[in-house]
Amino acid sequence: MKFAMIGAGAMGLRYGILLQEAGNDVTFIDTWQPNIDKIREQGGVYVSRDHKDRHLTPIKLETPETYDDDPDMYIFFVKQMQLEDFLKRCAHFFKPNQYAFTCMNGMGHIEKLQKYFADDKIIAGTALIATVLNGPGDVDFIGERGAGMMNMANYTEKPDEMTHRLFDELDKAQMHPSLKTNFKGTLMTKVIFNSVINTICTLFGITMGEFGNSDRAYDLGRQLIDEAYDICARAGITLVSDRDEEMAALDHNTRIDMPLHYPSMYQDMSHDRPTEVDYINGYIAELGRKYHYEAKTHIFLTNLVHLSEYHRANEKKAREEAAEKTEAALKA
Repeated sequence: MKFAMIGAGAMGLRYGILLQEAGNDVTFIDTWQPNIDKIREQGGVYVSRDHKDRHLTPIKLETPETYDDDPDMYIFFVKQMQLEDFLKRCAHFFKPNQYAFTCMNGMGHIEKLQKYFADDKIIAGTALIATVLNGPGDVDFIGERGAGMMNMANYTEKPDEMTHRLFDELDKAQMHPSLKTNFKGTLMTKVIFNSVINTICTLFGITMGEFGNSDRAYDLGRQLIDEAYDICARAGITLVSDRDEEMAALDHNTRIDMPLHYPSMYQDMSHDRPTEVDYINGYIAELGRKYHYEAKTHIFLTNLVHLSEYHRANEKKAREEAAEKTEAALKA
């Protein structure tokens, strides 16, 4: 198949490179100039696996303004707050027959995709696959080859021929896809998972294993999960696992599958980038308000993350001002 990967960050690179290695034609489309410059300078992307075997992998890279092709499918892997701008910049090459697929974190992206793609051309999913972007043009795949799994579902909940073609290519790429026919429930189940792991690990700067092995992990996770499941019940959303299964998944993924991994929200916070908390815990809280349920724990964590962002921004500004004063004094 011919793919256009919208976004060449951690997950975009992992999906795109593994699909490329499985024999597909993949072009990456990115807007982050340091990343674009570095990839072009070095002739590809440096890929490691668990910090080992670092090697250069050639890729095709374009910007929204230079891309001119007709892929079978676009795959979107950008941050929630970046998607609207990406779509506007890419809109000139979208065609009615093309499909959009995404496993982005959080919620809010589907409504944006619907402005450009018909409902029967949208496929979305969730990924339990850990990847770290070390810097521009340098990515680290966490876990052995074939580690992790993913779910996917059509917006219409009716898989078609293209869905099965995508499934087969993801399977060849060892992504371990599972095809579902419960669209909203599939996406929301992962949002709830992230509302525990991403947010708490980010606030305390800890790995998933450090959270999972703590004697407080169960109580913290259960409180957040119970709030979210209560809200989904009011909203008529049938999740793909029950509360106990979700707790078991949290336990297994934190302690067994990815104990050394720092979630993507932590990676954003530690690099002074905006987090996606409003699309995860914040989304759950807003959904609760819609159905007259006050998700107090999710609201509290959302506010804590924003307070941490505010504090880090002030610290960064103070460091920059101090550096400027030192430089001016040295020149005087």
